[in-house]
Amino acid sequence: MARGLLNKYVWVLETIQRYGRISRGELGALWQSCPLSGGQPLARRTFYNYRVAIEELFGISIGYDSATYEYYIADAQEQGGMSGWLINSMSISGMLSDAAAIADRIMLEEVPSAREFLPSIIEAMRNSRKVEFSYTPFYRTTTTKGIVLEPYFLRIFRQRWYLIGYNTKERRIKTYSLDRFNDIAITDSGFEMPGITVAEFFKNSFGITSSEGGVKFITLKADSEQAKYLRALPLHHSQDEQICDGYSLFHYRMYITYDFVQEILSFGDKVTVVAPPELKAMVVDVLRKSLAHYNQL
Repeated sequence: MARGLLNKYVWVLETIQRYGRISRGELGALWQSCPLSGGQPLARRTFYNYRVAIEELFGISIGYDSATYEYYIADAQEQGGMSGWLINSMSISGMLSDAAAIADRIMLEEVPSAREFLPSIIEAMRNSRKVEFSYTPFYRTTTTKGIVLEPYFLRIFRQRWYLIGYNTKERRIKTYSLDRFNDIAITDSGFEMPGITVAEFFKNSFGITSSEGGVKFITLKADSEQAKYLRALPLHHSQDEQICDGYSLFHYRMYITYDFVQEILSFGDKVTVVAPPELKAMVVDVLRKSLAHYNQL
């Protein structure tokens, strides 16, 4: 599908979202004034085709109110997840392409490419087919070949794409970073997807790593300045804040994972662990080892 056509779909969605409700005449006038139209009107049949394509691609319906002759997003409350991510990504991509003249003034985060393997993984997920690949993790110099996986979920975290699935040989769910793949093939063997979504799978986790322990009640203490950042961008959906004099206590209900420990350490002296004792001990142990390394220099 042409990128220009996708940008047109996104434009229609964004415009209707921005206005809430809009007539076809008003939408058409805005369309003719935007660069994507090339000065051409938005024909009735074209708009109908766009509506159908938007629902098929994004799962978002554009409704019509015959009483007011206005169009609106019929399921606006459901635009999170994959659909929302796609819309935001393509919208940003479109804006950046229009900003080519100031490209030397815009810096983006580098994301290791997953373009080579994503299409095969998505196809295998869609058709419930196992994948076979070779993999070279950072902590090993040799490549593991012939890994057979039931691909359950895809997730992007900290600028990397990850595939989560059931390793048939090891008989357990494992996580693999796509930038460490060497090759991949879709097999003829099918599998049954367990009745769980990616959101449910990571419900009690921070990051991409898993935990064999139970859910813990965690309390972090943040100074008043850092509390503003945590308030604006919560670490987890379970986050609850208790504002105190000069600091805040943030409460969570989640697993203790390697990724979460690393996140706490990244805050330096701005955030400290109050509870539970095992999480506090893990953070203190890392800090002591780091200090010991510096003392040896």
